[in-house]
Amino acid sequence: MAYRLAKTLSAITLAMVIALPALAKPFIYTNARFGTSVTFPLEIFPDRAEPPENGDGITFLAADGASLAIYGSNNALEQTPKQLADMSSEGLEVTYRKLGKDWVVLSGNDGTDIFYHRLEFGRAGVIHAFLLKYPASAKARYDPLVSAIAESLNGP
Repeated sequence: MAYRLAKTLSAITLAMVIALPALAKPFIYTNARFGTSVTFPLEIFPDRAEPPENGDGITFLAADGASLAIYGSNNALEQTPKQLADMSSEGLEVTYRKLGKDWVVLSGNDGTDIFYHRLEFGRAGVIHAFLLKYPASAKARYDPLVSAIAESLNGP
């Protein structure tokens, strides 16, 4: 009886280990110009788009068409969170919009893609941001990443 129980438990344990998705190792990108940083699984976004010459940030790319843009910018127009949200949502189907004293979150649809955009006001008039876009067909893969990426957004 004990042997059968141990064998059954071993089989269950093995099945659970096989069923667990591989845990992606976290990668921290920090923009040299603005100090904007975000932590995300590099295994999911292994490629990079050509960075802009001004050094504002970079876009990481996934094989399925998803992208993660991480950037900083100067708040040259001295926009409030509401003004920034209005400008950032132009031409998009926003289904979620939340504003704080010094942050903005927008989410919704951009054509056939889902987007999640977070912007935070930092020191010295800098805005730290990331924009995650992914095909709606990949929602189950990317939705679980949004919260951790959003919580990791940081900058001076």
